[in-house]
Amino acid sequence: MAMLRAMTTYLLENGQIKTTVTRAKEVAPLAEKMITLAKKNDLAAYRQALAFITKEDVAKKLFDQIGPKYATRDGGYTRIVRIGPRRGDAAEMPVVQLV
Repeated sequence: MAMLRAMTTYLLENGQIKTTVTRAKEVAPLAEKMITLAKKNDLAAYRQALAFITKEDVAKKLFDQIGPKYATRDGGYTRIVRIGPRRGDAAEMPVVQLV
């Protein structure tokens, strides 16, 4: 769970991450839940996000920039785009992006 929290934080901080397919399918719903919390924009939602996100400045960015950006959208905040196999072990690698 700590790895998923860190990956979600990194995704919200940078806008995209490159990882394996299995991890991408786990991270995307967690990031969408955090964005849904940011759309509520109240103190309870902010504290729930802080309990999950590992960096306070990312939580602030989530509520100040990312949440209002998706205010009119009803889900589907992330996209998984496959970019081919990894060189070392041929694991399928996608990029998880914020839409």
